[in-house]
Amino acid sequence: MSDILRKRCKSLRLAYVADLYEKIPFENPEQYVTALLEQELELRELARGERNLKKAKFINEKELETYQWNGHIRFPPQLDQKELESLAFIQQKQNVVLSGSPGTGKTHLVTGLGRKACRNGYEVRFYRVADLMALLEKHWREGRFESFRRKFDKVDMIILDEMGYVPFSKEGAECLFQLISDWYERRSLVITSNLEFSQWNRMFIDSRLTAALVDRVIHHAHVLSFTGDSYRVNHALSMRNN
Repeated sequence: MSDILRKRCKSLRLAYVADLYEKIPFENPEQYVTALLEQELELRELARGERNLKKAKFINEKELETYQWNGHIRFPPQLDQKELESLAFIQQKQNVVLSGSPGTGKTHLVTGLGRKACRNGYEVRFYRVADLMALLEKHWREGRFESFRRKFDKVDMIILDEMGYVPFSKEGAECLFQLISDWYERRSLVITSNLEFSQWNRMFIDSRLTAALVDRVIHHAHVLSFTGDSYRVNHALSMRNN
């Protein structure tokens, strides 16, 4: 390929045409150009999805395809498995709350949904709540909380995993409340928790703050209840018995 042609592709921001143009079968000009540009767009979307996955910072690589739907989830009337997997809730800026005992598959499911969202072009961020609280308190002490808030301006979906495992400090709770207020009806918030909403006051010092936060979370939210025994415990027991 000539340097001139490669430079033209670069100036037009055609990242893949230079490597593709000799591999596309030629039947007629329209078919060839269409196929070439479709391949360019497809590879762009794949690359964008990979960038989104890196920025999301998932703690594992669990996918929806490996999730075991075995009837242990109680869906609300307006949502089912197909609708959840369609990710329509992100476009509609709705929240999803997954509540149930540890080890019942909540983190796997939200990770799979988040990874699919990344590949579909959505900006996603994944946080364990304890890690997020440490970040919030650090930025608050250093006077950089406002700059941290702005990092979510272009994010479509925020996953908060393990809400309720640790109590919050006063500063941390207030910072989290401000973030959730920012995201309210502007982004999709997905939360996993081992506590029911009535127990969230265990995490927050201020009961009024708890009520206001829960109000924002559950408005436009789908609440999924997880039942059954811990998958991890059952798996460990089955391995020991084999």
